[in-house]
Amino acid sequence: MTSIHQEITFDAPPSRVYKTLIDSGEFACFTGAPADISPEEGGAFICFGTFILGRNIELIPDKRIVQAWRVFNWAEGVYSIVRFDLFDEGGKTRLVMDHTGVPEDAVGHIDSGWGQKYWEPLRKYLAS
Repeated sequence: MTSIHQEITFDAPPSRVYKTLIDSGEFACFTGAPADISPEEGGAFICFGTFILGRNIELIPDKRIVQAWRVFNWAEGVYSIVRFDLFDEGGKTRLVMDHTGVPEDAVGHIDSGWGQKYWEPLRKYLAS
């Protein structure tokens, strides 16, 4: 198992970034794929159709999202932990993402997938 660390700045306040990541409708809009995300701690989520699934571990509105996260085809019971920390930088948001417990054989795909499937479309969506 290994870890991925990424930092990206969005031209939107933390409240907007948080809502877009945790609201099913907003998430589906920015990714272009179905999502069902509980806005509650302990609640389940499924996104990108049924490709990514898991459970919200900690939710601090506009500041932090921590999720037990897995790809549908990982071995039964294998979950990683994704933590998004949101920092207000003068009306913009610096998002710090740490993804730990990623299976070794998935690191390359997952690492590049964050940029392609999350950050690039999210940046475009928040700018519109």
